[in-house]
Amino acid sequence: MLLDKSRLADWDADRAAGALTGKHQAIYRNHLEIAQWIDSWVENSETLQVRDAQFHEGWIKGIREIAAHLRQTDLLPGGALLQDD
Repeated sequence: MLLDKSRLADWDADRAAGALTGKHQAIYRNHLEIAQWIDSWVENSETLQVRDAQFHEGWIKGIREIAAHLRQTDLLPGGALLQDD
């Protein structure tokens, strides 16, 4: 499956490439695998019959945002969402 980078708000190819070879490369590779699994899971859930379509749509958007943060290196140690204050 080819990564659709247009769905990522803060994609930086250089940052991703650095993460693939950097100190936390094993974690980042794991994050990429998790994000791919999330995408498959969400695609399967999109076909479910739901009572509240608006809620379901928001839920899917939120889950996809988690996958995006995993791909964008935001959840690596020192990443944008895990920076020490």
